[in-house]
Amino acid sequence: MTPNAVIHVVDDDDSLRDALQRLLTAAGYRVRTYASAGEFLLEPLRDTVSCLLLDLRMPGPSGLDLQDALQRQGVELPVIFLSGHGDLATGVRAMKAGAVDFLVKPVEREPLLAAIERALARSAERCRDRAAASQLRARFDQLTAREREVFELVVAGRLNKQIADALGTAERTVKAQRAQVMAKLGAANAAELGRIAAELRARGA
Repeated sequence: MTPNAVIHVVDDDDSLRDALQRLLTAAGYRVRTYASAGEFLLEPLRDTVSCLLLDLRMPGPSGLDLQDALQRQGVELPVIFLSGHGDLATGVRAMKAGAVDFLVKPVEREPLLAAIERALARSAERCRDRAAASQLRARFDQLTAREREVFELVVAGRLNKQIADALGTAERTVKAQRAQVMAKLGAANAAELGRIAAELRARGA
């Protein structure tokens, strides 16, 4: 079981929400419940390991509507759908949109807990990725303006002499600045700097 994980339960059935809360709390999870998609969207989400148990059909916005809204907002929250009216087409749509599982009510305990652990494993991986990206961005922000110029030229494959000519400085100065760039970014060689540059670009940095 993933420690300190939070399970968000969105379902308009009061009795089912209560039953799921009891079951999941007894299993050691922290549980938060919501009676509608709108109620869930009003609640600020913390960047923690978590997943969403989501009813497919509810008054107002449906579970699929909520899934779509989260994706538009860039919220990477693994979703497990619960449905008493599940059909194949809806299940396929939900899974293509990234749902971890699609379970039909009444949900049995073991399949539910297994689906939750898969969802939490996905959430934990995303949290690790975000933390690593944040740390990388923080290291990159430590570079001076000149060190960033050196970084870009190294990544472009320029040699120290070529970088010195491009920047109008001495080659020994470039060597020192290049060493600073490597140290600040935790890179051992130019290839690692290239990987870091690709990751920063992929994340819009």
